[in-house]
Amino acid sequence: MLVDTHSHLFLEEFDDDLPQVMERAVDAGVSAIFMPNIDSTTVVSLLAVCDRYPGLCRPMMGLHPTSVDAGYEAELAVVRRYLEASSRFVAVGEIGIDLYWDKTFLREQLAAFETQVRWALEFDLPIVIHSREAGDYIYNVLAPYKETMLRGIFHSFTGTAEEAARLLEFNRFLVGVNGIVTFKKSTLPDALRAIPLERIVLETDSPYLAPVPHRGKRNESAYVKDVLEKVAEIYRMPAEEVAAITSANALRMYGSDV
Repeated sequence: MLVDTHSHLFLEEFDDDLPQVMERAVDAGVSAIFMPNIDSTTVVSLLAVCDRYPGLCRPMMGLHPTSVDAGYEAELAVVRRYLEASSRFVAVGEIGIDLYWDKTFLREQLAAFETQVRWALEFDLPIVIHSREAGDYIYNVLAPYKETMLRGIFHSFTGTAEEAARLLEFNRFLVGVNGIVTFKKSTLPDALRAIPLERIVLETDSPYLAPVPHRGKRNESAYVKDVLEKVAEIYRMPAEEVAAITSANALRMYGSDV
């Protein structure tokens, strides 16, 4: 059993062959795919895919940091409306801070992130965090919540062992590992050795970050198996055991019985 904890199979990159993508995922052993929202423009397609594959796909609801601009409050209102209207969402995500592309709306990103963190506690949901060139900001927002029930996943971790140790201070959080771990110049294998497997989950971030040997192509959930094989190699454990542990971690976090 494999779980893809972070995949955007509702994007237009999959419009032409979604059934085949899903079939390949199931054939690879994937039993659950968790899908984070991006913004108000993606909600309809996100929910449509989850309705089409109810035994496989689970939706999250949140506002992605790269979609935050001067009008972010209207976008947050959409998130809030969906959270209030339905209990189907398994997490608040994906949320966070992204300063890689643009720092113009840092203040707005911080406000949107903090608001959604509070909502996660209110609705008793985990959060899924996007952090890019924003480690200190993320840490400082989360630090006051260390002793609360706040829980979640640090999506697409790419940091050092020291940065991993800092994240592990948040006892109820897990670390998401994707295809980056397979890249030739990645330092992630060294960092992972400092993280207990019980704090790891696997993801693809499809359609982005395809693992070797698919690098440069469109990513898809079936390729989480390539991530699994690399992580098993790093931990020097059988792939089946790594799959069982990481999948259990994910299902426990998302409160799913898939």
